[in-house]
Amino acid sequence: MPTLILDIETIGEEFDLMDKVTQKDLTKRIRQESSGEAELETKLQDLKDELVFSPLTGEVVAVGVLDSEKEKGVVYFRADEAKQKIKPKVLDGVELKQVKDERDMLEKFWEGASKYDTFVTYNGRGFDVPYLWARSAKYGISPTVDLMTSRYLSLQRGAKHIDLMDLLSFYGANWKKGSLHQWCRLFDIKSPKGDGVSGDDVTQLFRDKKYQEIAEYNARDIIATNELFKKWREFYS
Repeated sequence: MPTLILDIETIGEEFDLMDKVTQKDLTKRIRQESSGEAELETKLQDLKDELVFSPLTGEVVAVGVLDSEKEKGVVYFRADEAKQKIKPKVLDGVELKQVKDERDMLEKFWEGASKYDTFVTYNGRGFDVPYLWARSAKYGISPTVDLMTSRYLSLQRGAKHIDLMDLLSFYGANWKKGSLHQWCRLFDIKSPKGDGVSGDDVTQLFRDKKYQEIAEYNARDIIATNELFKKWREFYS
């Protein structure tokens, strides 16, 4: 049963470059709810920071996949400088591989995914997979496997999607689900945030053209997720 660990990194659009209709649509509620200019400015900044979380206002800049059994993987990452070629690098068995654009990255992901029947994520049902699905549809790319058939593992048909956030919290019975970092801390797994980068930093890193730092963070994410998967398989499954 070949198992693929999956994680993505995303960035938000620049709000000030959006068309006026979209800006108005996004800010309608906060304008109604704000009591003054100071509160409006605070909420507007929060809104800009959250554009990264939706495929409607964000983009995928890295997709990391790791074969759990072989402990080898690849991070496909974007570098939006046409002339900038970043030398390939291998980080703990994960190759960092530059692609030309988002479409190329998504095509490579779905092509590779077709060779697996079990997928592991952390909050993949709530974030990674719906995001990948929407961005792929934008380019006319059809998923090669269905990773959203059922939330419950026992009811899934075809490809299995093991979302560790769901399973470690017993599908929300433990309402404090915790972050990947917190679960890594519990099990003495090296956290992907251990080198000072988190998902919140990715948009700025991309704008600063620090593409390899994003790829390295994504590699640490899938490596940590794989170690957490091993703990789940040993003590929970």
